[in-house]
Amino acid sequence: MTTLPEPILRPALVADAPAIVALIDDLMPFLTLHPDGAGAEKFIEHCRQPAIEGYLSQSRYAYQLAYIDGALAGVVAMRDNTHLFHMFVPRALHRRGMARRLWQAARDASLAKGDVTAFTVNSSMYALPLYESLGFVATGPKVEEGGIAFVPMRMELTA
Repeated sequence: MTTLPEPILRPALVADAPAIVALIDDLMPFLTLHPDGAGAEKFIEHCRQPAIEGYLSQSRYAYQLAYIDGALAGVVAMRDNTHLFHMFVPRALHRRGMARRLWQAARDASLAKGDVTAFTVNSSMYALPLYESLGFVATGPKVEEGGIAFVPMRMELTA
């Protein structure tokens, strides 16, 4: 597999919501317990355009978009500067280092704001190996509720 070119990152705008929603929609089978989303209606609703526009309009959420050759190559979002809220990469870029680049950008932006002692994430089962490779550690067992499964994770920062 060829090495990915360096992506261009920029803060997301409310106008970017449709592109973010389209990316999440394509990845939904990786996120829900049932491929058709049965039982995950509430979760899915939180990934629809009105919800994403709401997140993008709140200062407690910091979204960044990555582009390669003008195409959306991923989205990452932090909530309250310490919780990795969203990180999605198009299927064609899975396992090619894009998520790691997105995480590094989000982490660096959060650290630059200061007052961070740890990061948290609720990992999908699909993304668990990625988060472990980034240094996150499970803080509890797998949780299954509302049609999704996730593992709560934390990354402590060392002085």
